[in-house]
Amino acid sequence: MVALSGGHFAVDFASGTVPALIPFFTTKFDLGYALAAVVLLAATLSSSIVQPLFGLWSDRRGALWLIPGGVALAAVGVGLAAVSPVYALVVPLVFLGGLGVAAFHPEGAKFASYASGRNLASGMSYFNVGGNSGYAFGAYATGLLVLRIGLVGALLAVVPVLLASFALGRVLPALRALEPPPALSALGGEDDRRAMAVLGLVISLRSVAWFTLLAFVPLWMHSQGHSKGDANRLLFLMLIAGAVGTLVLGPVADRVGLRRTLVVTQGLLGPLVLVFVYVGGLAGTAALMLVGVCVVGTFGVTMVLSQLYLPQHVGVASGLSVGLAMGIGGVAAVALGAVADAVDLRAALTACAVAPMVGVAVSLLLPAPRAGARRLAVEPVAP
Repeated sequence: MVALSGGHFAVDFASGTVPALIPFFTTKFDLGYALAAVVLLAATLSSSIVQPLFGLWSDRRGALWLIPGGVALAAVGVGLAAVSPVYALVVPLVFLGGLGVAAFHPEGAKFASYASGRNLASGMSYFNVGGNSGYAFGAYATGLLVLRIGLVGALLAVVPVLLASFALGRVLPALRALEPPPALSALGGEDDRRAMAVLGLVISLRSVAWFTLLAFVPLWMHSQGHSKGDANRLLFLMLIAGAVGTLVLGPVADRVGLRRTLVVTQGLLGPLVLVFVYVGGLAGTAALMLVGVCVVGTFGVTMVLSQLYLPQHVGVASGLSVGLAMGIGGVAAVALGAVADAVDLRAALTACAVAPMVGVAVSLLLPAPRAGARRLAVEPVAP
């Protein structure tokens, strides 16, 4: 699990550089809000839309080499995008880096579940805390380096990510020895595709708010008179709070139930976004950090639920939970960027708070996983 969580840290470190770079790309290429959001959309679509395809490949043939290979591709794509001389090259290179992120996640998540044993939510949380903290530190470190030495700093930031891919290649024999845990192997039966569709809608509605915030929190802070350094620090606080939330909410979900945890956190998102936009100050900062806890902290919960809904296609389930459904958030960020260009950024951020409010009603429709997984989703798990 340590190697998998470390790999997750590395690949999402590369991914986390993208939102940190948006304010600098906006200045360098004189971009409007919509074109700025296209950069995040490129990363989101490539890292999301194809994830289920990598998951299907993983389920049918096995593809452990995607774990180190995905990390390497993410580093190369994002690093080269940072030093691209023209905006027209930034978007395809970010897209390429996103493909590396997409390649890593289904296979990495599948073997993380194999290494989790009985407590799937807790185990998946330990896997996800690597990715969540990597995303946070990627955004923060990249912002600092770019502020000091220019966009070449982002290229330097991903060099350790490339080195991590070689280290991951050396642990593949140990990963091959892992087997599915009883909680998944005991299920049998057919996949519950209807339940997965409902879960996908919940994730999508949540992602509208999340990806809009990723794209526009730095720009919002800059529009309020704060420096790019201040904006970068606030983005880091939101992301690192999410990483801490992962460690907290995984064990909570194992004890009080996966669905119950998801419904409560979903219900908090809309009001918290509104506090950030309309109250601001320390209260706004605290609200934004709690948004990170509610969204990022439940990544492991939604991933485990997806695997329990699709026990025969664990790789595809992982790809759907962190991939395809989340791609909608990137599309929404571009659409709300157009709103920001036409009206203002406050209107776009207000609009993004509505989607998770709708998601609360949808999350109440989530059924319990079938057969042997039922107790994992609705009942406490004994220590």
